[in-house]
Amino acid sequence: MPPKFDPNEIKIVYLRAVGGEVGATSTLAPKIGPLGLSPKKVGDDIAKATQDWKGLKITCKLTIQNRQATISVVPSAAAMVIKALKEPPRDRKKVKNILHNGNITMDDIINTAKVMRDRSLSRFLSGTVKEILGTAQSVGCTVDGMAPHDVIEKINSGDIEIPDE
Repeated sequence: MPPKFDPNEIKIVYLRAVGGEVGATSTLAPKIGPLGLSPKKVGDDIAKATQDWKGLKITCKLTIQNRQATISVVPSAAAMVIKALKEPPRDRKKVKNILHNGNITMDDIINTAKVMRDRSLSRFLSGTVKEILGTAQSVGCTVDGMAPHDVIEKINSGDIEIPDE
């Protein structure tokens, strides 16, 4: 016989979803079905919670207690950089292989680094800023009109100063 169901137990499930869209219930069912939740209802809740991140792939954290799921968005660095570009939402089914060739400010990079600070492996905020600049390099955008790698070199040489906190 399976163990008794504990109503106070908290389970945490992480999953990747497309912001603002209802994911396929077939992918949700194996993860949350054994916890006694309806995949269709949770899919609708995820679509509501990720409305700000429309069209971007985003990680969601489901905290499940007493057969109730609360959804919080755990943004990745790439998603935050793409959101800072302020591009209009795109239809993923029609537009493929999009180039993000916009320009973002250094303030956007520092704000993103402050949000990502607790998940960074860096000791100082300047290291986290360099990680975000590397992400901006791979996304394909520029920072204040310069290539992100040039900004990293300026931080290393001391030309650009990053505040401690």
